[in-house]
Amino acid sequence: MKKWYSLIDKVYQKDNLIRASKQVRRNQGAPGIDGETVEAYMESLEENVEFLYQALSTHSYKASPVKRVEIDKPDGGVRLLGIPIVKDRVVQQALVNILQPIFDSRFHPSSYGYRPDKSQHMALAKAELFLKHGLSHVVDMDLSKCFDTLDHQIMMDEISKTISDGSVLNLIQQFLKSGVMKDGVFESSEIGSPQGGVISPLLSNIYLNIFDQKMMAQKIRIVRYADDILIFAKTKRDAGNLKALATFILEDELKLTVNKEKTKLTSYREGVAFLGVVMYPKFTRVDPKNIKRFKDKVREITKRNNGVPLIKTIGILNSYLRGWINYYCVANIKTLVKREMAWIRRRLRMKRMSQWKSWKAMHKEMRRQGFKEGNGERMAVTKWKNSTVQIIHVLMPNQYFYDLGLINLENYEVGLLSTKYKG
Repeated sequence: MKKWYSLIDKVYQKDNLIRASKQVRRNQGAPGIDGETVEAYMESLEENVEFLYQALSTHSYKASPVKRVEIDKPDGGVRLLGIPIVKDRVVQQALVNILQPIFDSRFHPSSYGYRPDKSQHMALAKAELFLKHGLSHVVDMDLSKCFDTLDHQIMMDEISKTISDGSVLNLIQQFLKSGVMKDGVFESSEIGSPQGGVISPLLSNIYLNIFDQKMMAQKIRIVRYADDILIFAKTKRDAGNLKALATFILEDELKLTVNKEKTKLTSYREGVAFLGVVMYPKFTRVDPKNIKRFKDKVREITKRNNGVPLIKTIGILNSYLRGWINYYCVANIKTLVKREMAWIRRRLRMKRMSQWKSWKAMHKEMRRQGFKEGNGERMAVTKWKNSTVQIIHVLMPNQYFYDLGLINLENYEVGLLSTKYKG
């Protein structure tokens, strides 16, 4: 295995620092503990790059503590983020630009998270490939707070097998040991690599690659996306044995914590849940939890009385719908999409009705379209049940919303999982 002895000069090359700065700008993000925004950093790009160049080339650069931020998880609980200052983000990105190509070639072929030219769709397609080729029993491993529990010594020992440049190793160590500021109080960081750090995804892959390679050495099929791990076996008994082996490697050797309650044995026939979908022998569907999140988000965007005009609401909704369908197009969702589009149009009809505020405004719209008011049209236009009344569909047919720009998810090709496999 090749070792790299002189890399720090590549890290602090000004071209690399400028490239890293632009990458950080694309990703944006909140300010760290110094309050400096990405925009403010970029306004003084030349001076900031010169500062980083001088500090890195003279080995005087010091990493700052990260800012602790708590965000709610969709399924409950809290995720702890550590937000580095912008300069630290740039230096971390400069490191990643040099180190990623070196380590990526050594990663397991079935590791798909945070890697160039790899994707969640490819991870799903690889999992489906194993399932269809007889490895129909699966261990679904769940790690508790993986990023927060990475052992620093194991991490540095693993990196040192490939990198012998002391300056680069020192920088990585600084970012691991930089500590956390929470409400003005400093906390040391003896384990973990903070979620929110630019370099953390690469470090977690380097760390978990130890597990990947141990499994590969025993010809055990896995698919891993970040800390989401599936292990494949021919029989339920084999899967149980592999679960015990994997737990030993992850806990005893890598000092991580396997969530015993969430780690489970499953099968292709029962359905294998992975990365937001559930795979079965004859079809793939969206995980019900993610359908609920979809509906909750659409409800949030299409609130009746949020003061946002209908056409602007449709623009915001389109942005979300495109992202959703571009991901879930791998699943067999033709029926789901048809049902949800009908519901979305009903939500939009209700929003338009709420803007009328009374049946008088509805009558005005009827006259504008050439209809005469009839008996029974003096309805409460703010009631959800009335959004299905025939006259409402006459005034606002499906095409009305498409003419306003609403995208139709039914026009997208779906069931594309098998087309995503690329090795």
